[in-house]
Amino acid sequence: MPLLFPSQDTLHNVFHPSVPFGRREAPAPLAAPKRTPLQARAELFPTWSVVDDAKKKAEALSAEATKEFEKASAKAQAKAGHIELYSAKYYAACTFGGLLACGLTHTAVTPLDLVKCRRQVDSKMYTGNFQAWGKIGRAEGFRGIYTGWGPTFFGYSAQGAFKYGGYEFFKKYYGDLAGPENALKYKTWLYLTASASAEFIADIALCPFEAVKVRMQTTIPPFAKGTFDGISTITAKEGFGGLYKGLYPLWGRQIPYTMMKFASFETIVEMIYDRLPGQKSDYGKGAQTAVSFTGGYLAGILCAIVSHPADVMVSKLNANRAPGEAFGAAMGRIYKDIGFSGLWNGLPVRIVMIGTLTGLQWMIYDYFKIFMGLPTTGGAPPKAEKA
Repeated sequence: MPLLFPSQDTLHNVFHPSVPFGRREAPAPLAAPKRTPLQARAELFPTWSVVDDAKKKAEALSAEATKEFEKASAKAQAKAGHIELYSAKYYAACTFGGLLACGLTHTAVTPLDLVKCRRQVDSKMYTGNFQAWGKIGRAEGFRGIYTGWGPTFFGYSAQGAFKYGGYEFFKKYYGDLAGPENALKYKTWLYLTASASAEFIADIALCPFEAVKVRMQTTIPPFAKGTFDGISTITAKEGFGGLYKGLYPLWGRQIPYTMMKFASFETIVEMIYDRLPGQKSDYGKGAQTAVSFTGGYLAGILCAIVSHPADVMVSKLNANRAPGEAFGAAMGRIYKDIGFSGLWNGLPVRIVMIGTLTGLQWMIYDYFKIFMGLPTTGGAPPKAEKA
């Protein structure tokens, strides 16, 4: 039956001119041009946007943190009052900065120190750091990995306070005795003498806590539950002198270590600023503390190598020296047992530990000095203020 209404083709032929092949089809879409090697990939635009957003957020957080630091710094400086260079208040600030620098960093690396001490006492105990931590964790739990953190914190906080504060004092004191010209001419000797004097005193404060720390870390299970329990246990069995039986080797380890630490740090930082464009004062807080960390890390590597044999002997004496045994006899017996090569047990671990420690210590110390409105260590020496 025919349709009552015309078809679509009929209407098309009536109202459009005829074409040889009927209705024209819509042209096929053109193929997208091939991307050249240097042309940006459009599908990565969202990723770049996310990266840019994260970068902007990080910059905003950094700016906010800097703002909060400046606010806290201004508040602290207002509360402390003006700190004149080389005044009693200046040395007190340096002493507190040293306490923070050494106490916090040494406590943070207690797991490394634990493995180092145990391997120095028995080189066959562990085959590596991760194997050691796994074995300790399974046997003693997570707390076992931080065995000895208490005496570490108390001991190295006291040592850092006397070391850094004493170094600032003796550097100025010996510099005044030598006079400006000689102090500049023989500045390396000045650094060595000042740091040795400061460390001599600092080790007297450190020694009792070091004795407890080493014994806690080298006895399984630890001979004491904590710092003061360890002090009581040692003094009950060996008297007060038991806390100081490792003092001589501690001096033998720490004094050369600190002399290298301060003298090499000052020299390295001065060399860095000499090779950078402009002067030290042209650089901001972040750049100056970055220089402090770099100089400290490099100095720490040298420190670890110089002081390592004495560090091994300290661990051995505190762990194995018999009550009443003469110092020289104990040293001779231990050296006969371990030999020259035994004096270098655990050196790679100690290089990593001391390099990181020293870099972080100088960074924290100088950042605290900036916080209190004081100049950072190293580079061009600050001029004394006139009263």
